[in-house]
Amino acid sequence: MSTTLRLTDTNAASDSSGRTWGLDGNLVWWLIGGIGGSIAVFFGLLVGLEVSLLASLLVAVVPLLLVLGYILGLRQGKPPGFDRDFLESLFFGAGFSPEVDPARIPKHPLP
Repeated sequence: MSTTLRLTDTNAASDSSGRTWGLDGNLVWWLIGGIGGSIAVFFGLLVGLEVSLLASLLVAVVPLLLVLGYILGLRQGKPPGFDRDFLESLFFGAGFSPEVDPARIPKHPLP
């Protein structure tokens, strides 16, 4: 009988992709890209097309809001692939599921 203690490396820390500024994994890069896109649109409208300051600001907020909606609505706290599955079901339908037959749906016996 062996009395040696067997140690195994579990690598428990490698399961987490980390958090930056409260965002899971690499979502901070999406946020930085949205901020950069908003700045580019703002200065492009303000300097390049000479649009008013307020109109440039209102249009430049749109890319940031879209990125924040994507991050907070489809990625943050969701399982991997949730965003792709959601957008695929939104644009292409339910996929390979059987059609629902209304005649076979059980009805409640009491009206």
